[in-house]
Amino acid sequence: MCNDLKHSFNKIIEGNNNWMEFVKNDTSGRFQQLSKEQHPEILWIGCADSRVPANEITGTKPGEVFVHRNIANVCVHSDMNMLSVLDYAVNVLKVKHIIVAGHYGCGGVAASLSRNQFGIIDNWLCHIKDVYRLHAAEIDAIEDLECKTDRLVELNVEEQVFNLCTTSIVQNAWKNNQPLAVHGMVINIASGELINQNCTFTSKESLGKVFAYK
Repeated sequence: MCNDLKHSFNKIIEGNNNWMEFVKNDTSGRFQQLSKEQHPEILWIGCADSRVPANEITGTKPGEVFVHRNIANVCVHSDMNMLSVLDYAVNVLKVKHIIVAGHYGCGGVAASLSRNQFGIIDNWLCHIKDVYRLHAAEIDAIEDLECKTDRLVELNVEEQVFNLCTTSIVQNAWKNNQPLAVHGMVINIASGELINQNCTFTSKESLGKVFAYK
């Protein structure tokens, strides 16, 4: 292993040693409890971007947030990884809140506005291009590229919230009177603010008749 790789890897080991020391000296007993079970109230579906860690942004501790992340926080009905996380969070952990969290300056969203090819990720970004297609008139009317991208970030969050709410997993939870709210939020990395997009769903009533199961 070259020196640069060895140095960066050793930083990981050193960081873990510091964490173990912190856990060992913690007297609250929470880590011993966490080693046996978890009871998070939040499922966080966020972007894989390294700048948007769920716990730090929400001020929560280990064990309080169940997390799924992918490029541009996309929630599509064919993604078995996301659906498996969703099913476990809703039906086993009984989370009360699902947060879809996008962030301004998202590289995946920016790439989806480009005609360039980036590789296999182009197929994933087609989901965001579909969001653009639904709102093309609004997006195209914005001249500044950064503002254009940030608006698509917001619209993408709203669309992914809707996608989650149309899953049988979420709708069956509501059908069984399980308390569950699905929220859309956007992170401003520069300020740290988590901005509510005011697209919260707590029932199937606002989904439209072809999306709401009987």
